[in-house]
Amino acid sequence: MNLNSINITEIVEQTKTQLQEDKTLSPALKMSIELILVVVVMLASKLGLNSQNSSIPPSKDINRTKPTREKSEKSAGGQKGRVGKTLTQTETPDEVQVILVDRDFLPKGHYRDVGFQKRQVVDIDISKVVTEYQAQILENEQGKRFVGEFPQGVNGPIQYGVGVKAHAVYLSQYQLLPYNRIEEYFSDQLGIPISAGSLFNFNEQAAALVKSSGAEGIIKAALQSPHQTLHVDETGINIGGKRRWLHGASTTWWTYFYPHEKRGKIAMDEAGILPHFTGVLCHDHWKPYYQYTQCQHALCNAHHIRELERAWEQDGMQWAKDMQTLLKEMNKAQIDNPDLDKGAKQKYREQYQKILLQGDAKCPPPDKSSRVKGQRGRLKRTKSRALLERLRDYQDDVLRFMMSTGVPFTNNQGENDIRMTKVHQKISGCFRSKQGAEIFCLLRSYLSTCRKQYVSASLALELLFKNQLPDIFISDEAE
Repeated sequence: MNLNSINITEIVEQTKTQLQEDKTLSPALKMSIELILVVVVMLASKLGLNSQNSSIPPSKDINRTKPTREKSEKSAGGQKGRVGKTLTQTETPDEVQVILVDRDFLPKGHYRDVGFQKRQVVDIDISKVVTEYQAQILENEQGKRFVGEFPQGVNGPIQYGVGVKAHAVYLSQYQLLPYNRIEEYFSDQLGIPISAGSLFNFNEQAAALVKSSGAEGIIKAALQSPHQTLHVDETGINIGGKRRWLHGASTTWWTYFYPHEKRGKIAMDEAGILPHFTGVLCHDHWKPYYQYTQCQHALCNAHHIRELERAWEQDGMQWAKDMQTLLKEMNKAQIDNPDLDKGAKQKYREQYQKILLQGDAKCPPPDKSSRVKGQRGRLKRTKSRALLERLRDYQDDVLRFMMSTGVPFTNNQGENDIRMTKVHQKISGCFRSKQGAEIFCLLRSYLSTCRKQYVSASLALELLFKNQLPDIFISDEAE
């Protein structure tokens, strides 16, 4: 028997009705059966969940089927105008080896040199470079000595250079390699011994430079700009074996992460961005975001699409399927024509409201007569009813992508930016301390921002250790 063909909700309601009508059962037995029904509903609601109708990530959805791609009219391979990345010969090779013709194997005769046929091999030479500074010592007639001044930062008899530090932080914080693998890499490939303690010190120094250089403040100020859509999201992290939270705020150009023991408004206030933001805040309907009333809100419709799919598959709600189709149609219309006229927008809104009315008829609120004597508070809604009420009560925020210029259909920007945190957790498991989490957040904020503005992570870190910042920060600060 196919479980998807069974209407669990209907069977449970019929069973409850029969229990109420049956006078032969004892109250204790009725209570036990009702408890069993609750467990059945909870288990049944999880049976049909997958990455398409819930928040289950695709990586954990082992039975998921990948959607077939629609056949494109474009030809296979690189398209016209595309800039390729094929190797090309350089005019200035680092080393030239001339191969002469062995004249012993040539027929007798006279030959003249007419040039060369060139072939190039691109390779790498990984090696350490040791620079020794020798400061001259002069001594006068009285025996007083004068020593030449070493370059700034050259303080000890032997120390690591900027390149080593930048490369180590790049591997640790950008490529997310564990400390022991970075130690092996430096030892095996470069012949440079580096301990885990030194790697931590490099990360700590880089994070301190992000703060002291003003980069952190510039990022936060840019994210507070009112003329943009700000994407926000949060995810659980493990710090010292305890559940904590990482909050992210980002745009297409800027990124900022902040760790905190709380998930709600207290943490967001301490991050120092949302209390001052007055633009459009895009999120997944986490209620604390709505405590910021000075800005407009836009809800992630990717979440709605999945929830509507669940309401259709598990509860058989036709209105949910119709709403899902309409939202996708509206998104396509907005992409095809970003300047939709007011008439078209109003037409879509009317269709939206019509589907909600149909949903009210098929998915009514709980009957007030079902309230048990002495029961307080709001009567529990089904998942489908709760979704319907949210789509109705927050209609403007659901449709913000169509009504306001520059507002996206989903919160994918925020979710994509925060995703590398999950990769870090899969590799390392947790942060050992709050300081480690703060270092990670500061450096990921800096590196993500640089990458978004076409500054490589390697160059960004090298400049940082030289007490410099990329032009993106300098020009922004100058403005």
